[in-house]
Amino acid sequence: MINYKMLVLDLDDTLLKSDRTISESTKEHLLRAQKNGIIIVLASGRPTYGIRKIADELCLSENSGYIISYNGARIVDCKLGKELYACNIKREQLYNLFDMAIESGAYIQTYVGDYIIASKANEYTDIEKQITGMDILVPDNFKKYVSDDVVKAIVLQHPDKLAKIEKAWREKINNTMYMTISKPFFLEFMNKDVDKSKSIERLADMLGISMSQVIAVGDSYNDLSMIKSAGLGVAMGNAVELVKDNADYITADNDHDGIVMVINKFVLSQK
Repeated sequence: MINYKMLVLDLDDTLLKSDRTISESTKEHLLRAQKNGIIIVLASGRPTYGIRKIADELCLSENSGYIISYNGARIVDCKLGKELYACNIKREQLYNLFDMAIESGAYIQTYVGDYIIASKANEYTDIEKQITGMDILVPDNFKKYVSDDVVKAIVLQHPDKLAKIEKAWREKINNTMYMTISKPFFLEFMNKDVDKSKSIERLADMLGISMSQVIAVGDSYNDLSMIKSAGLGVAMGNAVELVKDNADYITADNDHDGIVMVINKFVLSQK
């Protein structure tokens, strides 16, 4: 049996239930796993700010856990409170996305400090505020306000319209940026060198852990790369079909302790 050393968890619709809380059973099992020497990594498209509270709830700073935020654009050591890796998109790339979004009838947002910067008030950015706890700023002049490189941008619109935008933009974006749909109404853009799997590989290398000793659990398209690259790729029962098709194991859904099943079957059983 492989001796797994790292457990990487997506947050929304994976670790978190539909009400965005962690079940008591899941929390208890994750604390047990950490006491048994398993490194817990929270890997999400969320900003770092929107992950810290969950990391604290799971005692990651006391147990030397890590945060991979912005779909891999940041790696944070919870114990030291220090960024180990950072990767941005250029300001000019953001401005180009802004023009394309406005032309396509979509909204766009990015992040400056601990604020969400939105092109216009909209229901989808409001969802991001609910998820992350970050406040929203809508400047009079988006481009003038965002004067530096940024960690990522999100184009937002109704899922049906956004799917058409993603398809139409593929050739324009090509390999200049990493593009992924993280939620049906979120089309995310990051530096082309960013995705979850690459940052998991970076972190594992820093810690002297082989990818064969990594378990990665997720549900959506932005989890696909880590599902495929981990030693054990796990799809939640509520995962999209593409993720399930590429997973080594399918667990229960996020409202029925799918993470607990993974810990019991592949982590605690090896001790």
